[in-house]
Amino acid sequence: MTDIDRSDDLRLEHTAIGVTGRILFTLIFFLSGITHFTDIAGYVALMPEVIPGRTFWVLISGVVELAGAGMVLLNRRPRLGAWLLVLFLVPVTLTVHGTGIATETDARLRAIQLSFFLKGMTMTGAALLITQLGVHPSRRAA
Repeated sequence: MTDIDRSDDLRLEHTAIGVTGRILFTLIFFLSGITHFTDIAGYVALMPEVIPGRTFWVLISGVVELAGAGMVLLNRRPRLGAWLLVLFLVPVTLTVHGTGIATETDARLRAIQLSFFLKGMTMTGAALLITQLGVHPSRRAA
């Protein structure tokens, strides 16, 4: 075994920390996913008007968010769940927040869109890590 193979970087020492991390990571997707169905018009209004079938995309993205978050949180095919979250995050981050940065004329609102864009990129990075590492706690090498 090489030094790289024995790296402590990927080992979860405490299961509770992993569970807490999954809860914190998925909470935003659950809340947002639910509101995709309770405030459809609000989400449609966030999307650029040139996108056809905006209501359809809002509903589909809500399903994808809830399914992906559930898979990660419950540790049921979490890598696939994380890919679903990436599938949701990339187009939303680019089309909603990227467009907002480019088209918003108010400096304060443009800064808010930039913050949302960076948050979306950060969450995409975390989801990509889950696609590769999963969420299972590692066992200590004997």
